[in-house]
Amino acid sequence: MKPEAPTPGRVQVTSYGVLVGWAVAGLVIGWLFRSGSMWLDRHPPVVSWSQPAVIGFVAVVLAVTAWTTKQALTRPHGLEPHQAVNRLVLAKACALVGALLAGGYAGYAMAWLGSDAALAGQRMTRSGVTALLGLLMCGAALLLERACRVKGDDPEPPHGAEPDPAS
Repeated sequence: MKPEAPTPGRVQVTSYGVLVGWAVAGLVIGWLFRSGSMWLDRHPPVVSWSQPAVIGFVAVVLAVTAWTTKQALTRPHGLEPHQAVNRLVLAKACALVGALLAGGYAGYAMAWLGSDAALAGQRMTRSGVTALLGLLMCGAALLLERACRVKGDDPEPPHGAEPDPAS
């Protein structure tokens, strides 16, 4: 079965493969961050609690926006088209950034496994928490992306029409 070509003027849902790719890229970057900073003769950064707090806040804002968007689309004239497009763009960008952050912080945490450095445990814990919140941010962004869909977004054959056997 060959994949269906995108319809002009339609935005495709963010695929999980793309998100996994961004997460893997973040994982590699996060893993290399520790060794790169040591190679440059710099101290590896300490993860403060402000990073997970900000990412968690963004995840909550995205989740609330997804809920209000879904509610607005159930009411007549509840959301202007440009508002829906803005929210869709926000959702797509935040899904990619959330996956990248989750992978990056997970890679940074894994880079400290087995280390006996003074702050290794702190770096692993805070990076792990931040990675989980990055996943929540990505999930909330995907909820917002799906909340922007309206009835009729899923292409269905007309009633009584047979599906195309070539697909």
